[in-house]
Amino acid sequence: MTDLTPSASAAAAGTTGIKAPGSTPARTPRGYTPGLAAVNFGVYLALLTPVMVSMAFKIQHISASTEEATAQLGMVLGVGALFALVANPLAGRLSDRTTSRFGMRRPWILGGSLVGLGGFALIGSATSIWVVLVAWCLVQASMNAVLAAANATLPDQVPIGSRGKVSGVVGITTPLGILGGNFLINFISDDFARFVVPGIIATALSVIFVLVLKDRRLEHKPTQRFTVGQFFGSFVFNPVKHPDFGWTWLTKFLVMFGYAGIATFLPFYLTEKFGLDEQSAITTILIANLASMAAMMVSAPLGGILSDRFGKRRPFVTIAGLIMVVGLVLLAFAPDITTLIVAQAIIGLGAGSFMSVDLALATQVLPNPEDTAKDLGVLNIANALPQSIAPTIAPAIIAFGATTVLGGYTTFYLFGAVIALAGAVLVYRIKGVK
Repeated sequence: MTDLTPSASAAAAGTTGIKAPGSTPARTPRGYTPGLAAVNFGVYLALLTPVMVSMAFKIQHISASTEEATAQLGMVLGVGALFALVANPLAGRLSDRTTSRFGMRRPWILGGSLVGLGGFALIGSATSIWVVLVAWCLVQASMNAVLAAANATLPDQVPIGSRGKVSGVVGITTPLGILGGNFLINFISDDFARFVVPGIIATALSVIFVLVLKDRRLEHKPTQRFTVGQFFGSFVFNPVKHPDFGWTWLTKFLVMFGYAGIATFLPFYLTEKFGLDEQSAITTILIANLASMAAMMVSAPLGGILSDRFGKRRPFVTIAGLIMVVGLVLLAFAPDITTLIVAQAIIGLGAGSFMSVDLALATQVLPNPEDTAKDLGVLNIANALPQSIAPTIAPAIIAFGATTVLGGYTTFYLFGAVIALAGAVLVYRIKGVK
């Protein structure tokens, strides 16, 4: 699973690198904004389609049983998410130091998309879970390198006063990528094509962006050597010295943990509990995601506007978290498909508001104004890490739940609800923000 909000770490990479004097442009180059949005859309379509739908069925096709497929899906997505977590900031930092005559960012964007396409082809043709695992790790690393380098062009290409507008345009590419991938898979039944076609789309859009991008060039090799210690040190903070920032990190981690496992195991939930065949499950996931994304698009701006108007952040973060909890509980006990779709919409309603208000809250508790980019990178870990941990431990929770009267997937979604509830409550440990 990819980092659902990679722009924070990518922005961190782009704003903490080696900047040439006067490199901030006077205006945004023509075609840059749609090009950046297109490459983000392509990468999200390619990466999140497997996470939402196709990876579960691919693994099911090469596994001996549903129980084995559940465990293997958790392993593949969990390990892959760790590669995404490391590759995104690492590629961004390295692109800051790239002295290629083709520019600082373009080699990473083009190279990453081509390597990723090869990885998708490997997954599509694989008959072994270990080939799928290695190829998915390769895909996560390479495609997150594309995201990091592409989004790091923002401070290179866009004046400070226009960056919010450009970021807003790019921000909508995540739900559009999810919906586009779900829609595409409805018309593809072959495993190979389910992975390669989205990969081709991502690669094509990356190539177009590379062709239109007037990339910045670094003329001289950086004199300071980049060490492993420097890389990991950039994403460390002291929670004792900065407790509000620490509680903000934990709140985000817990709520996102409750959110992260929803999509991953929904295909298995639909086929096991409701007896849907593969095509019916894919169609249901598309409708559920449409409902969730529509709710997110309403609640994200509304939550931010209301929290600004009342001058308060914590109550809105808590309310958003509690709405997600209600959706998770309803999902856990859904008696029919209609209820499941309603539950997904409720979860999306809470998640959209949480993500917008939580980010506003986070900007008010950053430890050091001079290290804003680094601290946003730390917060991005709280977003990305649950996407690795949740799928990894999910099979054990589902297996345990299967031995109880609740059932495996009901237990898993209730566990997510409890974790999200803890995050919604702990936001009140933050004392420096109302």
